[in-house]
Amino acid sequence: MEVVIPNAANSIAEEVKAFDATKTGVKGLVESGVTKIPRFFVHPPEDVQKSSSETDTSLQVPIIDLEGFESSRRLEVVNEIRKASEEWGIFQIVNHGIPVTLLDEMLAGAKRFHEQPQEVKKELYTRDHKKQVKFYYGSAGLTIKPSYWKDSLAFNYPDGKLDPELIPEIIREEISEYFSYMKKIGKILSELLSEALGLRHDYFSSIECMESKVIVCNYYPPCPEPGLALGASNHTDQALLTILGQDNLGGLQVLHQNQWVDVNPIQGALTVNIGDFMQLITNDKFRSVQHRVLSVEVGTRISVTCFLYPSSAKISKPYGVIKELQPEKPPIYRETHFAELVEEFYALGPRPSNLSRFKFSLRSEESEENPFQFFVLNCRKRAFFTQKEGLSTSSFKLWAGLTPH
Repeated sequence: MEVVIPNAANSIAEEVKAFDATKTGVKGLVESGVTKIPRFFVHPPEDVQKSSSETDTSLQVPIIDLEGFESSRRLEVVNEIRKASEEWGIFQIVNHGIPVTLLDEMLAGAKRFHEQPQEVKKELYTRDHKKQVKFYYGSAGLTIKPSYWKDSLAFNYPDGKLDPELIPEIIREEISEYFSYMKKIGKILSELLSEALGLRHDYFSSIECMESKVIVCNYYPPCPEPGLALGASNHTDQALLTILGQDNLGGLQVLHQNQWVDVNPIQGALTVNIGDFMQLITNDKFRSVQHRVLSVEVGTRISVTCFLYPSSAKISKPYGVIKELQPEKPPIYRETHFAELVEEFYALGPRPSNLSRFKFSLRSEESEENPFQFFVLNCRKRAFFTQKEGLSTSSFKLWAGLTPH
């Protein structure tokens, strides 16, 4: 199969749009036999620097054993989660109740989907955020930033609902069973995290901040120039919480104490990381973690990510710093909607932190630092919320289109 490589004389934005229009994804590019990656996949050298954890073996992502969390070891587990969430923003869990065989089957199902003929996958290729099932390359929003060297298949479960008939048959059984377990582990983690904050066990459940989920099956093909590309650049997640299953190839790294630390794969383990929205409502008590995925020249990495976010009823309602935590220190962040945080992600693309604009003291400073970006972002926000209210957005379309998405 032939993949059209955009003309180098075009602008990067034109190249990105042209490649996206092929709907072949990164795997299609690899299958075309490229030996040099298109320039829109090239990241700055400083962003692709290798792991620094090899020089400091004392740095290891915390591993938390959930065995006995419902009885004798609950306090111990809660304390370990508190420490990991405060100091790392990420931890791995074992003995979590999800069968290892299911995790393996889920990863195998993801690989099976991505290795289908391109013509089959093209039917699901879209950038439409409203689609509950979609296939795309790079990040969910199309930007002129360097692209991710990966393909993704995403399933959106608002309020835990998705018509099974929308799921490709080749992965339907695995996704359906995996989602049922994600609901269970999500509930367990919401209770343990609530208690880790000194709150009642059902606090997060009561504010409906983790009722919806997005499951993303990621496929990272081998890269002919791994020193130039990234499977995912340095970023934080917007969600409250992210739960990740990965194969044994590795490549995921987190930034800790200014060093890139490998998240070493553990058979049967799940990786849990704190998202930006969790950091916001906990007033920086729990910290979202910066992470990235390296590209490799040999082998294909598979991962399955589950993002937890608020219910449909709450997604456009304001959340602020949890009142019970405010006596510890004054709120750092203003109230905001999760929908607003997501819109900022689509406007500006993935980046190390999306929270600075929500701080009380930094809003004016950031608008002065980059007034054009601040102006475009706010035009997009106005268009987004005007559209939700059923009003015309025609007056914002020109400005909203200045940042490719």
